[in-house]
Amino acid sequence: MKSLTEHLVFTTKKKRDYVNITLKIEDLVKKSGVQEGLCLVNAMHITASVFINDNESGLIQDFDDFLEGLAPHEPTNRYRHNRTGEDNGDAHIKRTIMGREVVVAITKGKLDFGPWEQIFYGEFDGQRPKRVMVKIIGE
Repeated sequence: MKSLTEHLVFTTKKKRDYVNITLKIEDLVKKSGVQEGLCLVNAMHITASVFINDNESGLIQDFDDFLEGLAPHEPTNRYRHNRTGEDNGDAHIKRTIMGREVVVAITKGKLDFGPWEQIFYGEFDGQRPKRVMVKIIGE
């Protein structure tokens, strides 16, 4: 069995951002040499997410509007978490909604996606470095 573990680091310019990381993950699958297996992509921070969806700008904005409607950043005093001195209670909730990780099958050396599927890094409390772990296993 082959395996590869890599850590990607993202520092977004905005507090909330959505980054298509599909090409980076495809490059790592190629680097691994795995032809048949699984690829785990995992946000290693509690205010960031990894998810799969369509790479369409209107949809990405819809996600952001939806999440901000459910857990708006302001007023920050609405979140008990922020009593600790933080101001990111909303980011923890957004991460929980969007998810921590994705697992994608690898078939014939390529990510085995459905139509339009892409992998995204979702940032909800950005402007500082955060890690994403990629673990690829298989034959």
